[in-house]
Amino acid sequence: MIKVKDAQGIPYDGPGHFNVFGIKKITNEQAKHFICNYSYFLPNGGCVMGAAPLERIYYMISGTMTCNGKDGEKHELEPGDLLYIGPGEERDMVITGGKPAEVLVIMAQKP
Repeated sequence: MIKVKDAQGIPYDGPGHFNVFGIKKITNEQAKHFICNYSYFLPNGGCVMGAAPLERIYYMISGTMTCNGKDGEKHELEPGDLLYIGPGEERDMVITGGKPAEVLVIMAQKP
């Protein structure tokens, strides 16, 4: 078992992300099949259109976010909402509502 306290983790900057503070909570050295990150976004923070080769799940802890797919798909996320993003699926996102947002991001690892 691995316990990670609230403020523990390794700070990181996600590629293409802006106005965000990220913490790696569970790394690829600790787990075999996934990585878990916590992202604290300032108002209007987010990320540019891009894709990752592996699956991801966004879980909204607080705040609101709009996530847009390249094909025009749009999702408004609120606290408690979860969004699955498939491998290679492009998306951008922006924090909405004028308040900061907290997002738990779970990403698959290469087998």
